[in-house]
Amino acid sequence: MDKSILLVYAPVMIILLYCLPCCTTGSGTDSINYPNLFVELLDKSPAEVEARIQKDFNQLFYGDDETERVYYPAGEDMAYIEDILHKDVRSEGMSYGMMIAVQLDKKEEFDRLWKWSKTYMQHKKGQRKHFFAWNAATDGTIRDPNSASDGEEWIVMALFFASARWGDGEGIFNYQAEAQAILDAMLNKVESSDNDTTVTNMFNKTEKQVVFVPVGNADDFTDPSYHVPHFYELWARRADKNADFWKEAASVSRMFLKKAAHPETGLTPDYANFDGTPTDFFNGGHDDFRFDAFRTAMNIAVDYIWFGRDEWAVEQNNRLLNFFTSEGLDEYVNQYTLDGKRLSSDRSAGLEAMNAAACLASTVDNRKDFVQVLWDMPVPTGRYRYYDGLLGMLAMLQLSGNFQIYEPVNQ
Repeated sequence: MDKSILLVYAPVMIILLYCLPCCTTGSGTDSINYPNLFVELLDKSPAEVEARIQKDFNQLFYGDDETERVYYPAGEDMAYIEDILHKDVRSEGMSYGMMIAVQLDKKEEFDRLWKWSKTYMQHKKGQRKHFFAWNAATDGTIRDPNSASDGEEWIVMALFFASARWGDGEGIFNYQAEAQAILDAMLNKVESSDNDTTVTNMFNKTEKQVVFVPVGNADDFTDPSYHVPHFYELWARRADKNADFWKEAASVSRMFLKKAAHPETGLTPDYANFDGTPTDFFNGGHDDFRFDAFRTAMNIAVDYIWFGRDEWAVEQNNRLLNFFTSEGLDEYVNQYTLDGKRLSSDRSAGLEAMNAAACLASTVDNRKDFVQVLWDMPVPTGRYRYYDGLLGMLAMLQLSGNFQIYEPVNQ
């Protein structure tokens, strides 16, 4: 989400390639066809794709301290992902870093990020127990104790995959147990409250949808980019309780996305009511297509590749990519009203990356052009490299067939 919104919500907010190394425990699901669009559409070789992914990873994780990397080791066994622009650490970025690491079989980096998250960001007691502060300083000081629900979602999924790829260790490295504890907490706080200091469930049990922020009135709506039905499907398999809830949440989420997407442009808002209608709760224009909304197309596409429940995903991403084509592949901007009126004159590499990811569930004639844009895109440097860089890395993994489900060996 646009975390700057949390800064103004006082008192609720205090601050607002083809191939990979063989895994040792779990493996990618063999029955799923993970397409490599760089090979299929751009005629790149698997070796070229693998080299490119490793190059991008190395720059983001081990590049120049001042201009390239977002991953910073801390001490002997921890590390954090920094939002360079805001000079802080966010649960969103930590969760993306963990997911990238597990998909690339980078256990050391994963464990370092997880330990930093667990040590500094996860609440150990009180009504927030097991939830993560969405925002911390790079020294680990919590800047806002509230949680942004997407962080927990991606952390849980990354932990489940880590358990499958590498097996469970002791203590905090019992990945399966840690994921389960967070899942349990998501559904076992206060159901709903208008009190700005009361922590509530991360999923509304009546609506069966993820909430924007599990506290006070901020749990009365959702964020379309937080809807990851493909994760919920897997939680229904992996979790030791609430399987029926997670299965239904996946179905509800897919129905919600159909309502949230504009019928002509395919654009979705940053924030929406549970019925899919846009909402601007913080009066910041988030009933429009802005930075959070970049990610919705990626989630729809990955859900389609992993589970293929509904051909609507292809219709939706076709609609979206046709809209951006009509705006001009080199000219479309990063913010719009849902009916397609421009709200900025700026472009964002993160949006270009997410539009490339949308091609996984698309049949538009020019989808090759969107994929080519991502391939030609240098890894972002400078002050905006956090969000743009991480979205670009996720898209590279997804388009190369390297964003996979990892199943425990006994499944």
